[in-house]
Amino acid sequence: MTYKETLDWMFGQLPMYQQKGTAALNAKLDNIIHFCNVLDNPQHKFKSIHVAGTNGKGSSSHMLASILQEAGYKVGLYTSPHLKDFRERIKIDGEVVSKNFVKEFIAKYQSFFEYNKLSFFEMTVGMAFSYFAEEKVDIAVIEVGLGGRLDSTNIITPEVALITNIGMDHTQFLGDTLEKITLEKAGVIKSNIPVVISETQPETKMIFNLIAHQLKSDIVFADNDPATGYRTDLLGDYQQRNINGVVACIHQLKNFEVPERAISEGLQNVVKNTGLMGRWQILQKEPLVVCDTAHNKEGLQLVLKQVEKQSFNKLHMVLGFVKDKDVRSVLTLFPKDAHYYFVKPAIPRGMDAEQLKELAEEQGLKGEVCKSVSMGLKEALKHSAVADMVYVGGSTFVVAEVV
Repeated sequence: MTYKETLDWMFGQLPMYQQKGTAALNAKLDNIIHFCNVLDNPQHKFKSIHVAGTNGKGSSSHMLASILQEAGYKVGLYTSPHLKDFRERIKIDGEVVSKNFVKEFIAKYQSFFEYNKLSFFEMTVGMAFSYFAEEKVDIAVIEVGLGGRLDSTNIITPEVALITNIGMDHTQFLGDTLEKITLEKAGVIKSNIPVVISETQPETKMIFNLIAHQLKSDIVFADNDPATGYRTDLLGDYQQRNINGVVACIHQLKNFEVPERAISEGLQNVVKNTGLMGRWQILQKEPLVVCDTAHNKEGLQLVLKQVEKQSFNKLHMVLGFVKDKDVRSVLTLFPKDAHYYFVKPAIPRGMDAEQLKELAEEQGLKGEVCKSVSMGLKEALKHSAVADMVYVGGSTFVVAEVV
């Protein structure tokens, strides 16, 4: 198969949460354990940092990778989802995995995948672990896909775990309270392995402390001793919370020499070192066009606060969501004085733009339906003056169509 045919097979043949939602989830570790046994357990052949949380785990993972690269290490980075190309999920020192590796890996294990009905995520995790082991990385930063306890990545024994924060997202899988979600995320805490919590939250602190105590794991709440004086090239004031957790995580990392210079340079060169996209990304300046992948209540609250701090005459919002989010409650966060361009991200899970408009109008949000994300942005730009601002977001999949 060509690279494109390989991807078509991966996306089409196998269920994928990003495309199909609940039906794609296989909430147990049996498949990934079996697959990694077949692969000769590559996850035991490199050191790692495990990153979980509701918001900020992607940015934090990229920050960690950038810092470790600046310290001179060969660094693997596994994240999800991708924005433009599947290979963004698997990187070493900022370089994406080769098309050949992807093609050959899938070809080699295709019959295994079909026979054992592996999910898209399970085979992707196996591919990443195999690649990092084969390329002999010094350390890999592994981002959890969904939850923690039963996530396919949770077969690693990391040097340290980082949990960014806990919010109400994926409640149909993880539970309908912060406490239940915390128990799932805390599943990445391993016996005698330090864990860093980026943000102290009253509803979650006791649970984290209890589980860490049971497992004899050192626990650090990073915001008790904030990492002041650091700056990052990732825009948005909310990144300070991620910096706190990342710096504390680096300080917990044993057997790796990470000088102060590497922390400072790593934080300031995240985009250059890792190729991160979609976090308060400025697409143009006149008018100001910003996109952000925030897609749940907690994440959008932070991003919309950032929007409020900008200087503009009029605000235009290109907005789209997926069906399985609590869109009605999220829409209450959005400003009523903006003009909206309602769009449907081009995936099966995308919420119909007409339906989104109806829900938005219930909240007093006014705007028009556009046929696609690109048409929405085009319309917003057409109606924008130089001193206006255009925001594109609501879903990772909306952002993927404009970056």
